[in-house]
Amino acid sequence: MTYPARFTFDELLDEPGTRRLRLVVVLLCAVVTTLDGFDLQSIALAAPAIAEGWGVGASAFGAVFGVGLFGSLVGAFLLGRLGDRFGRRRVLLISVAVFTVSSLATPLAGSITGLVVVRFLTGIGLGGALPSAIALTSEYTPRRSRGTVVGLMFCGYPFGGVLAGVLSAPLIPAFGWASVFVVGGVLPLLLLPVLWTSLPESAQFLNVSGDRVGLGAVLRRMGSTVDAARVEPERAPDRSPVVRLFTEGRAAGTSLIWATMFMSLLLAYLLTNWIPLVTRAAGTGAGGAALAVAALNIGAIVGCLVFGRFADRLRPTVVIGVAFCLGASAIAALGYVGPELGALLFVTFAAGFGGIGAQMCMVAVTANFYETSLRATGIGASMGVGRIGGILGPVLGGLLVGAGAGAPAVFGVAAEAALCAAVAIVVMGIVTKERRSQPGGRSSGVRPPTTETPAVGTGTASRRNGI
Repeated sequence: MTYPARFTFDELLDEPGTRRLRLVVVLLCAVVTTLDGFDLQSIALAAPAIAEGWGVGASAFGAVFGVGLFGSLVGAFLLGRLGDRFGRRRVLLISVAVFTVSSLATPLAGSITGLVVVRFLTGIGLGGALPSAIALTSEYTPRRSRGTVVGLMFCGYPFGGVLAGVLSAPLIPAFGWASVFVVGGVLPLLLLPVLWTSLPESAQFLNVSGDRVGLGAVLRRMGSTVDAARVEPERAPDRSPVVRLFTEGRAAGTSLIWATMFMSLLLAYLLTNWIPLVTRAAGTGAGGAALAVAALNIGAIVGCLVFGRFADRLRPTVVIGVAFCLGASAIAALGYVGPELGALLFVTFAAGFGGIGAQMCMVAVTANFYETSLRATGIGASMGVGRIGGILGPVLGGLLVGAGAGAPAVFGVAAEAALCAAVAIVVMGIVTKERRSQPGGRSSGVRPPTTETPAVGTGTASRRNGI
């Protein structure tokens, strides 16, 4: 192809010859998010066996679960910023190395205090890996299919939870709880040399940082003979202050997005961390509890894809609100299922399908609400607020269990959080619709994903555009 004298890297990504390297980047980042989800879920699955072996109460694990999420919050902010300064690839490798070593060190912790320390360090690695993986995937994907590809890559996160549930069911009874963390450490250890040799640095980062030698190496790897000097230089954009999220008519929408993310991640992490302990106490056994977590995560993946397809065609806020309501019904029913395994798996699948599937679709709504200059700030801030809810959810579960509350009370709180999220997102849709209908008003409200860049799903656009 003949290029103009100056062109952008995004224009080069549209060429079919770049598909191979793009696919390598997306697949490797998806594997990282899968291992991220596996490790995060492992502690919840191992908690019943650890509590039994150490002779401690289940309520002691509220702090363990909470500190892991706090570590991921620290890692996301700290290592995410370092990724903008030193490169996505370098920070991703460091993050994977951190949670590899921490996972392998987890069986060496001999007390709740030691477990708290090692899970905090693990959380830093897990939280730091995700921003770099998202950035790399986004920056190696053409604009027309970027939302779809990033959304599908996110499915690796609950898929990791599925793997953790399926593998821990036979591993823990046969080899003890430590075996889950050995597997969770060995797998990323094997992945590290693959990442080192196969994962390129972000070409856009190299362009912004002025590294023409590195950019040229990436172009040659993509099979391009174009001189790196012909790629249009990019200036790092000024970061938008958080205060802009609440100006120019955005205050109500931003507040309601934050409320939705807070409640949805509170319920998601409460469920993923406490389902193993609560259901095992009800008599399902370690294997049944692990399978229930797997069913929850499978439901989340299916729900994300199904509701994403509906959101392509209908008003996304209404679709997600309905999904949260369906999830609330299933979550409340979890408290009354009892030890019957078949019913437990069906209800946990439904809870993941509605409650967590809706939460995964929220990224698209947030991205569509903000214009380009505010999009990264808006998404980052909403996920940060949501992570606070994710920290409080497991701790709240621990307080309830410690106070003697049963399964109906624990899962009832999660169901109430789902209903609150439903109300917040539906009201947000009404508010933004009113803004669009005002005379002279800006159309900056929630917009259904277009057929070119749907945020989640596998519809016509994803089949046409591919990776």
